[in-house]
Amino acid sequence: MGESGAWGEITAGLRVSRPVLVARLLELDAAGVLTAAHVRAGAQVGGVNVRTVWRWLDAARTEGRLERRPRARLELSEQAWEALAQAGGNVAALHRHLKEAGGEVPSLASLHRVVRRDVEAGRVLPDRTVARRERDEQQTRQALADLALAGVREGGAVTTSAPPPPRLVPEAAGGLPVGESGALAGVALPAGARLVRTSSVQAVAEAVGQAMAVQGAVCVFGDAGRGKTAAVRMALREVLPGWKVTWVPVPVRPSVAGMRRAVFDALALPGRFPHTSARADAAAAEALREARVLVVDEAQRLPVPCLEYVQSLWDHPGTQVTLVLCGAGSERALARLPQLASRVVAWQEVPRLAGAEVAAAVTGFHPLWRAVSAADLTWIDRSCAHGTFRTWAALTAHLQNALLTTADTSVDRALLRRLFKRVAPPL
Repeated sequence: MGESGAWGEITAGLRVSRPVLVARLLELDAAGVLTAAHVRAGAQVGGVNVRTVWRWLDAARTEGRLERRPRARLELSEQAWEALAQAGGNVAALHRHLKEAGGEVPSLASLHRVVRRDVEAGRVLPDRTVARRERDEQQTRQALADLALAGVREGGAVTTSAPPPPRLVPEAAGGLPVGESGALAGVALPAGARLVRTSSVQAVAEAVGQAMAVQGAVCVFGDAGRGKTAAVRMALREVLPGWKVTWVPVPVRPSVAGMRRAVFDALALPGRFPHTSARADAAAAEALREARVLVVDEAQRLPVPCLEYVQSLWDHPGTQVTLVLCGAGSERALARLPQLASRVVAWQEVPRLAGAEVAAAVTGFHPLWRAVSAADLTWIDRSCAHGTFRTWAALTAHLQNALLTTADTSVDRALLRRLFKRVAPPL
């Protein structure tokens, strides 16, 4: 008791975090002088028992981990939120729905905790009527796509090996891309396809949101065909109330006069285009006094004078503009104007589709791919698509056409190899 009391006096007020304590014990162990007394003393200053310290040391030796193992954060997918909205916010009904769908389902208490956490963070539960209407519209679009895939034509129906697309089931965790029903203006999709919310789309949405919060500028870049424009359009699909979104098309070989006309037309300003640049700039500046996101797509085409003109609209006193510059090579174009590049609040690259999310992304993109195994989808991506969504879209259109025009066609590697030659030029 006396020794314990002495230890209590010595360690009173001392508290050492786990990483610091384990790192020091590992140093003693490496020097060959670690003893049980060191571990007991460490337990005292760490505020834990001796067995816990030994477990910490074992984790550090075998896993190289000083911190506690991170706990997986439970997230609800967009489909689960939609099911919750259809249930009128009844979490118990959502729990029953997930159990009926099968698979690993979190406990009811965990679902309550996740819903409460996200609602307190600002998540708005959709109105039940709106959710039902969107569900009905999605089912109608899917039915039309299925009719198109049936390929009924004169002389008999074309048979395919692709089964009917399964009913979408809410996920318990939101790790997979979530399909966006419907198409967006300016985004061309094959018949029956839909947009998918990948990790890149989420990153673009966060970058654009950060820029909107400070009325700054964001640059979205990446190689051609990776889905930059679609990601920006999805991010701006539902902006905050009071904001407007204007897309400014960049002319081929743009000049300042051409950009001035493009901005005037994009803003849909009344009257004829002014004969003087001063009047045109004044009219544009007046329209930009409203909170607005100004998206300049194909920004890599802009020479320095055009970039300076865009910056002048952004900097004009009284305007409330968030500037989004998007395009393959737009980051290199901005490098030619350091005074604008230095004020970009977010540089967001859209990378290739990661191999781990290919299967989930393409099966959500089009029901044709749901009949193809995950191994074959990985082979297609490595052999042809290389993580480029535009290539996947082109391949989808060719595959759809082949199934519609040739009887008794099945999706196999021989067919896919023939289609590869149509979507990629010879090397």
